[in-house]
Amino acid sequence: MESKGRNRCLAVLLLSIAATAFSTPYHHTGLTPYYYEYACPQALPTIRGVVEAAVKKERRMGASLLRLHFHDCFVNGCDASVLLDPTPTIDSEKFAGANNNSARGFEVIDQIKEEVDKVCGRAVVSCADILAVAARDSVVALGGPWWNVRLGRRDSTTASRTTANTDLPAPFMDLNALTSTFQKQGLDAKDLVVLSGGHTLGFAQCFTFKDRAHNDSNIHPKFAKKLQSLCPRTKSESDSNLAKLDPTSTRFDTLYYKNLLKQKGLLGSDQALFGGGNTDELVRTYSEDANTFWKDFAKSMVKMGNIKPLTGNIGQVRHNCRRAN
Repeated sequence: MESKGRNRCLAVLLLSIAATAFSTPYHHTGLTPYYYEYACPQALPTIRGVVEAAVKKERRMGASLLRLHFHDCFVNGCDASVLLDPTPTIDSEKFAGANNNSARGFEVIDQIKEEVDKVCGRAVVSCADILAVAARDSVVALGGPWWNVRLGRRDSTTASRTTANTDLPAPFMDLNALTSTFQKQGLDAKDLVVLSGGHTLGFAQCFTFKDRAHNDSNIHPKFAKKLQSLCPRTKSESDSNLAKLDPTSTRFDTLYYKNLLKQKGLLGSDQALFGGGNTDELVRTYSEDANTFWKDFAKSMVKMGNIKPLTGNIGQVRHNCRRAN
């Protein structure tokens, strides 16, 4: 009888563990932070080492790697399609409007892939997972929060420049357009405001804000004058000139939001977050509370990283991130 009782208790315990496992936040996407724990425990430290070296060499690279993950996930999910070079059958996303002569950091991803495959002994880690981990490690390297990256994505075998042109948010969008673009990806207004805070890092080219600098009314006059001198209205050769997205462009902080309160958002899509709309209060909150911004940024990055991943037998693990196997 005692033995039967123990068996019954064990059965209940196992059922409880199984129920817990299937109710974890990782189950619905098939992703877990522990995906490579046994297959290649050195994978994540290797990624971190390459990212830290790249950011030390050029601090701007951190923003570039974060942006690559963002631009990957918004186009048919987080599947490394943004990394694919053009072929007769692949219309590369690298030539979409938001990426052409703008997306960068591909050589760092190549280096990570080479070193990870070497330490793992084979192609175990997907390029999509490399993008997700490199984004996190870039933020940390520039003083921002750490979060547990869910892993187990596989790589796509195709890309879509057309989808990239329609689904990536544009720097000229107003709040309604931005909200719709994020909603299409299953992201809400809070995700929009907090993920836009990634613009605490990096630069933008003149063509993305020239019209705002010369024509918008919701811009601080002295700030507009400074941008106008950098980006003259009639000189197209200035279109590739760079301006910082916020004054501390290589430090993950809350100055991005503080600038929005002063009408000093560089892009129209930045300033759209603070101008009498339903996102004003969130901008105020993040401008005053770095801890809340950090915590919410980490949550939204995990949420974005869960957009339509390829898992199981769908997709592949590429040997070279620039082309399908």
